[in-house]
Amino acid sequence: MTALVLLTGLALIRNGSGEFGEGPPQPAAQAAADSRTAARAPGTDTPDPLPYSEVDRVRIPAINVDAPAMPVGLDLEGWVDAPPPEDPNLAGWFTGAVTPGEKGTAVVVGHVDNQQGPAVFYGLGALKKGSRVEVPRRDGKTPVFEVYGIEVFDKHNFPGNRVYGDTGVPELRVITCGGAFSKQGGYTGNVVVFARLVEVR
Repeated sequence: MTALVLLTGLALIRNGSGEFGEGPPQPAAQAAADSRTAARAPGTDTPDPLPYSEVDRVRIPAINVDAPAMPVGLDLEGWVDAPPPEDPNLAGWFTGAVTPGEKGTAVVVGHVDNQQGPAVFYGLGALKKGSRVEVPRRDGKTPVFEVYGIEVFDKHNFPGNRVYGDTGVPELRVITCGGAFSKQGGYTGNVVVFARLVEVR
């Protein structure tokens, strides 16, 4: 996997506008992941991992996200790329990681805003533990992930191992820009949602 690249964090969406209202919601301190592992509560089972399949959509009912998804790779500077900013309702699934539902940590990215207004993951920082992320795939299966943490990390001190590390079970990270904003530097951080597979439909 592209571990060395991922350790630098995501510079995706470096050029958000940051000019709409008071800015996107930021994660509450109590929303931080309560563990650096994906350990499940006693008596619960993780569904069996799925095989590879491309992603069709991303749905996050708690923040009214229902977006088509496209594959994204690395840009010319070696950063995880983002979907075209002109389409505000478009997510990207990173082809350098496992696909959602496979064993390992899958990565979905999207813009927080663009020059016209809020974009697909504008509300990501408002998620709470226990929220669900659904990822319909091209093979007809929909892995459902439960959020167990939401945090914002500085782009220059991004904990790549913690965010992208393989916990041994199917997990998902949903990432957008966050933190403070300046016209010169854009957003200073990334909002990261930590979620684990709990159901396959």
